[in-house]
Formats: sequence, C-alpha cells, structure tokens
Amino acid sequence: MSVILRAEHVCKAFGGVKALNDVSFEIREGEIIGLIGPNGAGKTTMFNIIAGVYPATSGNVEFLGKNINTVPTHNRVKMGMARTFQNIKLFSNVSALENVLAGCHNWSKSQWLPIILGLPKIKEDERRSREYSLQMLEFVNLIEKKDVFARNLPYGEQRSLEIARALAAKPKVLLLDEPAAGMNEVEKDALQILVADIREKLKITVLIIEHDMKVIMNLCDRINVLAQGEKICEGSPQTVRQDPKVIEAYLGSAMGRRDRFVKN
Repeated sequence: MSVILRAEHVCKAFGGVKALNDVSFEIREGEIIGLIGPNGAGKTTMFNIIAGVYPATSGNVEFLGKNINTVPTHNRVKMGMARTFQNIKLFSNVSALENVLAGCHNWSKSQWLPIILGLPKIKEDERRSREYSLQMLEFVNLIEKKDVFARNLPYGEQRSLEIARALAAKPKVLLLDEPAAGMNEVEKDALQILVADIREKLKITVLIIEHDMKVIMNLCDRINVLAQGEKICEGSPQTVRQDPKVIEAYLGSAMGRRDRFVKN
C-alpha cells in the first residue's frame, strides 16, 4: 500500500508554548489509523495542521505525495481530504438531505453563470449531487430522515449526518475528530460498523482521533500516541495497549486507571 498522508518532523508553537515537537507518522492507503493521547497531548493541534486550520511552525505535511504546508483548507478538500468536528457543526435549520448536499460542492462543476441562467448543465449537476447525497444518507442509515431538520435528529444521528456530509465530498482520506464523543454504547457500536464500512465499501482511508479506547482498539490497524506534544508510541492496538510509556501517560488522566486501559 502506498503512503497517502505523511507528517514529517512537525512542530507547532503558540507563543512560547510548544504544542507539538518533532511529530512524524504516515498513513498508507486503505488504513484506519488512530491518533490518541491524554488531554493536552497535541492531538487536536496535529489534526488541525493536517486539515489546514493553521500551519505548522516547522516540518512538513504531504498528501498524495505533495507538500501541502501552504495549501488552503478548501483546496485540501478539493484534493480529497474531508473532516468532521469534535463539536458537531451542522446546518441546524435545514434538512438532512440539504446538509449532505452542501458536501458535494467539492466535485460539483456548477459555476455562477449556468446557475443564474438556469441552463441544463446546472440542472444535471443538481441531479447528480442529489442522487449522490441520497446514496450517502442511505449508507449511514439516515435515508428515512432525509427531510428531517438536522436539529431534530437524535445526537447519534447528527454524528452520522456529519459523516455523511463529509463523505459527500468523495474524499480519499476522512479525518474523524472524536466521532464517539457523547454517544451511548449502542451508538458507539453502530459507529464502529460505519467506519469499518467506510474503509471496506467506499475504499476511503481514515484518520481518527478518539478518547474511547474500546473504539480505537477495535477499529484501528495502527495507532500513534502523543503525550505532551511528542510521539511516544506507534504500533498495532496490541502493541500500544501494552506499552509502558502509553500506560504511564494515561495514569491520572481523564482516561483513568491502568486496568481500564489494558483490558479494553
């Protein structure tokens, strides 16, 4: 499998505070890769650098073999990168279908002149976007809720809707930012099935940040662990689960006791 995303010696400082120090890892096509660590480890900072929210202080991020350090977020989306958010960011007052349609702008070829003139081209483009959006709603088991306003969906379904909107962009890599946050156990089980299907059926590579160790251990091929802005471990779930540095990093953190971490 070829490398689809690579971070090389990434550092990030906010003023005098170093959030990341010399972090490197790579993701191969078709993998589900986890990025974990205690609160303040630098996970979200790394995630946002990859997504283009802000630049690295030093180091490089490569996507599809190209350096994307200076590539704006919207152009990363056009290249094939999509993301969800830790705090759900949906259009609350429109339908589930309209939310997913918003994700199609990445590949939609509509331009302002055909839209203004109502030319056949825009109608065909709208038809294709609607058709694909309905497919994504069906993929996340929300097709029967397509006309429901996003704000009226249960929490777990809002999470699924956000994933459907990201999938509508037809990404090569999907970045999931704590998708299991706030979910009950039934919803978490459904999420794991969905993410596995994204890889197996849609052939999309996944990078996931998640605090729930059961979700991470069940889903990921490999896991990168950060602590205090540095990578302390990389390997299979079994390797990470038993690594003394990882166990030590989580002691006293929000994840809790050693026995919980080791047994999950």
